[in-house]
Amino acid sequence: MFLARDLSLALDAASRRMRRSKSEIVQAAVAAYLSPDGDEASEAAVTRRLDRISRSVERLERDVTISNEAIALFVKAWLTATPSLTAGDQKAQNAKGQERYVGFLDALSRRLSSGRLLRGEIHDEQPGSGSA
Repeated sequence: MFLARDLSLALDAASRRMRRSKSEIVQAAVAAYLSPDGDEASEAAVTRRLDRISRSVERLERDVTISNEAIALFVKAWLTATPSLTAGDQKAQNAKGQERYVGFLDALSRRLSSGRLLRGEIHDEQPGSGSA
């Protein structure tokens, strides 16, 4: 049997890495290639990976939705509750705003490092669960 140089080198490396003879590796590869179930097994593996990716994308979409809604609620509340300032008050408020921002970043850092995330506090509405 003849193998192209790059395949022969890859087979040598795999043989050393797996601590198997090259014959064992070639035999397993040929058996898998000729197996009538090979296509079905490959399709099942691809389907499992796609399912995992779909679930990850769904979680990501949920997290982004939660973040967007949280920010929108905060901005709405902030715009509603923030009074207009006179020119003299503006400088003091800017300093206070900077102080609060640093506090916000500290609190955010602590929360993220603790592993307690907002998404864990949000309850999903499951179809048929009676939630309205």
